[in-house]
Amino acid sequence: MKYRTSRENMIKYQLLARGITDENVLKAFFTVPRHRFVPTELEHLSYNDSPLSIGESQTISQPYIVALMMQTLELKKSDKVLEIGTGSGYQTALLAEIVEKVYTVERIKSLITGAENLLNDLGYKNIYYKFGDGTLGWADGYPKQEEFDKIIVAAAAPDIPESLTKQLAMNGKLIIPTGNRTLQQLVVITKTEDGYVHTNEGGCTFVPLIGDEGWQE
Repeated sequence: MKYRTSRENMIKYQLLARGITDENVLKAFFTVPRHRFVPTELEHLSYNDSPLSIGESQTISQPYIVALMMQTLELKKSDKVLEIGTGSGYQTALLAEIVEKVYTVERIKSLITGAENLLNDLGYKNIYYKFGDGTLGWADGYPKQEEFDKIIVAAAAPDIPESLTKQLAMNGKLIIPTGNRTLQQLVVITKTEDGYVHTNEGGCTFVPLIGDEGWQE
């Protein structure tokens, strides 16, 4: 396996060394071939600890930040997960390795088409796709799903979209970067019987979340 050593080094030096200990997350990162999700000319950089361009002014996120977000969500096999921002499909594949069902939304047609084709080619059968405004979540998506155990947002919003919090199941968790267009905080919202509990996982930088309840173009 050409990239096996690269994935082992990614896990050892980028994830384990920085506090990623969730066995399911680590196994997913070893299993999913990140080099398949980047443009051919960037394959040699695919296991670096950095985001990479995937076209359309979008990026595939830094491995560590994806792993941190997934670990923070405490993913379980039985979870139904809503992903906002399919992008290349890399995070989608990582999620699909762990949870029962992944519902993913992308507003750029070329990206969701490419991601769906690649993920189908890789054999994933537990992913559902929606082309549309991610700030509105799975509204009008197929198959119908009104609540999600976990929601992960791969783009930065000025505020937390109300549509997303409304689609969070009781005791569910939403993780989202919020702030301005250049610097954000990684915020976790947990839905409890007493309301929403907010925690902060620190600074980050993501592309803007465009949509009715996000940034305008």
